Amino acid sequence: MNAQTELLQIEGPAGVLEAAIDRCPGTATGTAVIAHPHPLFGGTMTNKVVQTLARAAVLAGFDAVRFNFRGVGASAGAWDEGRGERDDMLAVIDRLAPAGPLVLAGFSFGAFVTTHVLAAVQAQRDVRHVVLVGTAASRFQVATIVPELHARTLVVHGEADDTVPLSSVMDWASPQSLPVLVVPDGGHFFHGQLPLLRDLVWRHLRA
Repeated sequence: MNAQTELLQIEGPAGVLEAAIDRCPGTATGTAVIAHPHPLFGGTMTNKVVQTLARAAVLAGFDAVRFNFRGVGASAGAWDEGRGERDDMLAVIDRLAPAGPLVLAGFSFGAFVTTHVLAAVQAQRDVRHVVLVGTAASRFQVATIVPELHARTLVVHGEADDTVPLSSVMDWASPQSLPVLVVPDGGHFFHGQLPLLRDLVWRHLRA
């Protein structure tokens, strides 16, 4: 993301996991761990939406951790339909954000994984915020967000998303009474609207 980005490798469930850390100036409020889109369709930790989420987290006072799921970039292993990828994200949290306040964020497939990681850690960790962008509800079984975390959860979706229809996200969110912030004319990758996305996430993380 910038010249100060720290690249590193950690041990994951299927071997080495490639990660990047962008640190906020001064003392961090906590750590944001951000998951990238579908590994089989070009998703990596350098995706522009993922980098936008990291930038918003740093601006809001959090250290931002991005990583490549198994089989992506220098990360070992192979695609595991979300199961192993959940374990990858849990390993990243365990090694790079083992204590302190936590932000969990993801884009598309990464948002789906993030919901299942949230379900696994919410009882043990201080989850300050959750950010789900372009949540892949039409393609995967996205986990329910417990009511006590609704106020801490930002769900953002593009009105014109032709990869994940807005209707599928509403079908997931409506039974939970979980609000969804809809970006007018927004596509799946928020082309031309990344500064807006950054500001929306920044405001949520600062709330």
